[in-house]
Amino acid sequence: MPTSVSQREVLEFGFALPKTTPAQRKRAGRLLALLAESYPDAHCALIYSAAHELLIATILSAQATDASVNKATPGLFARFPTPESFAAATPAQIEPYIRSIGLFRSKARAIHESMRQVVEQFDGQVPRTMHELLTLRGVARKTAGVVLGNAFGINMNVVVDTHVHRLSQRLGLVPKGANVQQAERALMALFPRESWCALSHMLIFHGRAACKARQPSCGGHAVCEEFGSACELRISAPRRTAKAKRTQ
Repeated sequence: MPTSVSQREVLEFGFALPKTTPAQRKRAGRLLALLAESYPDAHCALIYSAAHELLIATILSAQATDASVNKATPGLFARFPTPESFAAATPAQIEPYIRSIGLFRSKARAIHESMRQVVEQFDGQVPRTMHELLTLRGVARKTAGVVLGNAFGINMNVVVDTHVHRLSQRLGLVPKGANVQQAERALMALFPRESWCALSHMLIFHGRAACKARQPSCGGHAVCEEFGSACELRISAPRRTAKAKRTQ
């Protein structure tokens, strides 16, 4: 008996995607094209040369900047070049190499345990499914999505970090106040699956370059001008201007 789209989504993703209208998907398509035009070189900012390195770098990036992670990982990966070398070490031996990164002790434990699992349960190979990645210590959907999309070219979700979460609301893709889970599922429903990994990178680039957390206006960027009608900074800007005129 044929399965419905929702049933297939539940089987693959573990949940059904929210319903979207043709108009919403068309708008999302225009936004995607403009983002691609604006950020043709958008990419993962974490530096890695193997899937296990990206997994570790992403674990380290929680509540830390990509730049700080990239400063620490060359020494870390030189000392522990394989999953086996991480598994054979102890968290205390890993700690000195990541001491500059916040929460380094808990992250050292997560790195050691996740690499031990990779070695013992997956023959030293980082797993290529969302379900298996989520069994690893320190790995949630964001980390798993980064690894799948960038190391393996597998689009299983849209990675929602702080930039993507902020922009998804400001660009009117999700309602104000939507949580990370709601934003992830809405973006998956709105945009073509083959674009999910790239979409996250482009939104992150836009969030860093133009649509920052705090700024006086949208700055005239084409993406903000056309799609930023829900941005609280843009909405509040006229009120600030009017107040400024009254006090002059």
